[in-house]
Amino acid sequence: MARFRFWLLALCLGTVFPHPEAAQQSTRQAREEAADYYEKWLNEDVVYIIAPEERDVFRSLTTPEEREQFIEQFWFRRDPDPRTGDNEYRAEHYRRIAYANERFASGFPGWMTDRGRIYILHGSPTEIETYPSGGTYTRPFSEGGGQTSTFPFEIWRYRHIEGVGDDIILEFVDRTHSGEYRLALRPEEKDALLFIPGGGLTWAEEMGLADKRDRAFFNPANPADPLTPTLVRDNPFLRYEVLSQMQRPVPVKYNDLKELVNVSILYAELPFQVREDYFRLSGEQVLTPVTLQISNRSLAFQRSGDLHVARVAVYGIVTSLQGRIVDEFEHDLVAAFAAEGLVEGLARESVYQKLLLLRGRQRYRLDLVVKDLHSGQVGVTRRALIPPAIEADQTLRNSSVILAESIRFLEGLPQADEIFLIGDVKVMPNLSRVYSAEKPLELYFHVYNAAVDQSTLQPSLNVVYKLLREGEPVRMAIDSGGQSIQYASPDRIVLVRRLSVEALEPGPYQVLIEIEDLISGRRLEIREPFDVRAEG
Repeated sequence: MARFRFWLLALCLGTVFPHPEAAQQSTRQAREEAADYYEKWLNEDVVYIIAPEERDVFRSLTTPEEREQFIEQFWFRRDPDPRTGDNEYRAEHYRRIAYANERFASGFPGWMTDRGRIYILHGSPTEIETYPSGGTYTRPFSEGGGQTSTFPFEIWRYRHIEGVGDDIILEFVDRTHSGEYRLALRPEEKDALLFIPGGGLTWAEEMGLADKRDRAFFNPANPADPLTPTLVRDNPFLRYEVLSQMQRPVPVKYNDLKELVNVSILYAELPFQVREDYFRLSGEQVLTPVTLQISNRSLAFQRSGDLHVARVAVYGIVTSLQGRIVDEFEHDLVAAFAAEGLVEGLARESVYQKLLLLRGRQRYRLDLVVKDLHSGQVGVTRRALIPPAIEADQTLRNSSVILAESIRFLEGLPQADEIFLIGDVKVMPNLSRVYSAEKPLELYFHVYNAAVDQSTLQPSLNVVYKLLREGEPVRMAIDSGGQSIQYASPDRIVLVRRLSVEALEPGPYQVLIEIEDLISGRRLEIREPFDVRAEG
């Protein structure tokens, strides 16, 4: 019985934990299937519409995550209306592939044929003339007139092709009677009697005014048929150019910075920092300041009069998970210093902030591009924005805690273009979170769901601020009288506090904020890291 139990255990373990060689084989198979999928996408699905530089980028990617991100960006670039949930371009592209495979197959899948390629690139022609059996054909005057016998062929007319021109005429000829229609460079390619002496002559050839060999063995240096009117589109060199343009990927229209969002894998030259914070508003809305910070040492300054000036273009786009554009913004960030202040200016940062109004319980994607307009260097980032849900319970909660570069209370109405404003307080975040004796630590945050004394209609909080080094407190400040409270309402309490770091040893620290609601007894702890640097 014991031996049976041992055998049963071994059998179960063999089922749960497969043999290492089997696991390796399964892993290899999964990798091969993934590689086949990406190769098919590149060399079949988008082979006609992908630009050469995009193909080079895709080939350079090494992980499935990078390739999936590229594919997502590829279709997003071509979406005619990102505000809708569907990508109409992608849907139409795969519809064309399915149609080509159904209608143009000839021993090869329809997408591989010349008709399939043109159809996938440019869609249905305005007009089609089809001669599926060939046979007797009376040439139009523009082809020299006269009768001949032809291979099966089709004539496609496009009224207009963007980037190519108007009144585009294409001919496809099935010279093998196999159903494979090849794109013809010259009208003569459909002539089944072209190489038969005396057969299928044009009017000029019947009258001895032209030699059939000039058509059969084409030489553009030969004079034209004297009885045939010369059309501009029949110029052989122009015809070659049109046919070449028709087979190129259709160009994508986008502005310079928006392009960089969608091929961001290429660009990571200009370093910058980004931080998003979340502050609850009424209802389901969350105020989301997105702050961008660039070291001035990374920028190229140029002389402009008495000043040294750096200019940075900022572009951002916020989209929902369904691909709808929620917000789109751009800004010119300028840093300017006189010659005597340039060294000090280079040690500073240039900061920009965008206030977004988002909904709680939803996820968003933020794409940011910055471009130094003097050096041409570009930096990009993509990150998730996840506004916290606005819960209906009475748990003591907090907003983001901004460790600020400076906090200033407005004395009057703000300027129309003033940034860093949260209500009537101007809060400039310090994204590096580095402080010194000459730059004290300043905190800004909100507390939600605090109880209110019904006699005074005011909250009552005890707030303890501790500076921790390796988990141990090295400095503490207690606020039991509401000195930190700058604003209080039933919806929120706004707290602002300045803490000195003077005489602290350089290195990493934490600020621990302990909040006790003296009315309800509820408690809350918040921890935020920062660094102290030596003076000077």
